[in-house]
Amino acid sequence: MTMLLQQGVTAQAQARPETTALAFKNTHLEYGELEEASNRLAHLLREAGCRRGDRVGLLMPKMPTAIVAILGALKADAIYVPLDPASPAARQARVLEVSDCRCILAAGPVSQNLRGALAAATLAQPPMIGWLDEGAPPEADPAPAFTLYDLPDCPATPPACANTDDDVAHILFTSGSTGIPKGVMITHASVAHFLRWANRYFGTAPSDRTSQHPPLHFDLSTFDIFGTLWAGAELHLVPQELNLLPHKLAQFIREARLTQWFSAPSVLNLMAKFDVIAQNDFPSLRRVMWCGEVIPTPTLIHWMRRLPHARFTNLYGPTEATIASSYYTVPRCPRDERGPIPIGDACDGEELLVLDGRLQPVPTGDIGDLYIRGTGLSPGYWCDREKTDSVFLPCPGGAGPRDRIYKTGDLARRGADGLLYFLGRADTQIKSRGYRIELGEIEAALHSLPALRESAVVAIQSDGFEGWLICCAYVLASESVVSVENLRKDLARLLPAYMLPTRWARHEALPKNANGKIDRPRLKNAFLVAESREGQVEAPSPRDASTDRMLSAGSGQN
Repeated sequence: MTMLLQQGVTAQAQARPETTALAFKNTHLEYGELEEASNRLAHLLREAGCRRGDRVGLLMPKMPTAIVAILGALKADAIYVPLDPASPAARQARVLEVSDCRCILAAGPVSQNLRGALAAATLAQPPMIGWLDEGAPPEADPAPAFTLYDLPDCPATPPACANTDDDVAHILFTSGSTGIPKGVMITHASVAHFLRWANRYFGTAPSDRTSQHPPLHFDLSTFDIFGTLWAGAELHLVPQELNLLPHKLAQFIREARLTQWFSAPSVLNLMAKFDVIAQNDFPSLRRVMWCGEVIPTPTLIHWMRRLPHARFTNLYGPTEATIASSYYTVPRCPRDERGPIPIGDACDGEELLVLDGRLQPVPTGDIGDLYIRGTGLSPGYWCDREKTDSVFLPCPGGAGPRDRIYKTGDLARRGADGLLYFLGRADTQIKSRGYRIELGEIEAALHSLPALRESAVVAIQSDGFEGWLICCAYVLASESVVSVENLRKDLARLLPAYMLPTRWARHEALPKNANGKIDRPRLKNAFLVAESREGQVEAPSPRDASTDRMLSAGSGQN
């Protein structure tokens, strides 16, 4: 059955126009209001020249206006591209260059950020700017093509639609190993297929009150938004400022009387670490789900013991496979704190394959590369055929050219119980606090700093809620005298905060292997040794006589 993402919301608006769709702080938006506002915006985008397949960038914090903007862009037959307001202008400029947005919709305190991104980007044609709240600065440069005040003059009925469900709905940019963010294309059909399975499996109903915790450029937010609105339920946007305040997050769940919570495991870990969940807390909460990284088993035990009335489900899947490709609902509270939590079984229409280097299945219990096949696969990376072809491969013995498998870069094994177990990354990509990070992108940014002659980035596992510590080994240029604090400040102009290294080591020269390449295992071992000596700032350089200064920038800043 063909269903575009916005059409599922329209159906609920017609059935229950006066029911609350969105809740954020003291603001509530009914389904009828959401439908009317997004229809008006779609007409305004059409009048401004947006056509089928044009990209519409969204630069705004998480707020009801952002949901209106998403639906308005889709109703204009456009592709929405969520931009991270917390990212530095230089990284946003790279996203704008790759996506070539026809229009940028802005709201909130982002005017300086927008001006910086546009100034740094090399664009064939500057995008139109639309300001969607009353905070639009009158001196905005460039001047907006339209503002919030133009919306009332537009029709409140849905515009005619030309898209099909095979069209791209949105492009989500993830970290790229070359320093250029990768734009993952996601179609209406792949999201719709997942939503039908998920809402059926979890039993999502109009009586539900669900969380929307991840930022809008995370694919988890796609499930939060459309899974909730397709069911006619109530979506509660979690204010960004609560993310590092576990007591406030617990209070939010209680006061909103949430029935469903979905986040990266780092959030659950933070709340467990600060012991903010009372026994039999959150009486309305029926479902707790997580995705994006491995949950520590002690954290899961902490939650399950305190909330025996809730159902706990682990979801797994990269952005390239649309939200999630496998699931595992934990049948009972684990007894062994060291026992791994499976990623489970494939979602409807998906298949997870553990293969060897010749793309042949490995025996049960053996470790192999994890591939995904099925309805959720992305068409690939926007305007990057080479990178697309490197990881989206013809399925061995498949049914035709459209039958593909995606190489996740993850390692896995199938247990004797028939379930899949995630075993880590096969490359230099990590996940920290739910963010997917290519260490190569950090290195590419470091290489652009004139104060550095040489640098390398490795990651070591952490017992903290972030999961991994990003570590930078560096050599200063001969004429440079610069502190770690200043290096961090310079790097923060190029990368978002979650990608900044928290451990630094200065070297006279980086160690090399027999091939003349930087010896990363030796660097990683040096950071591990230093980390094990908590409170020590001096650590030996790997297998040489020099001394490295180990400086912690504090994980709270990352």
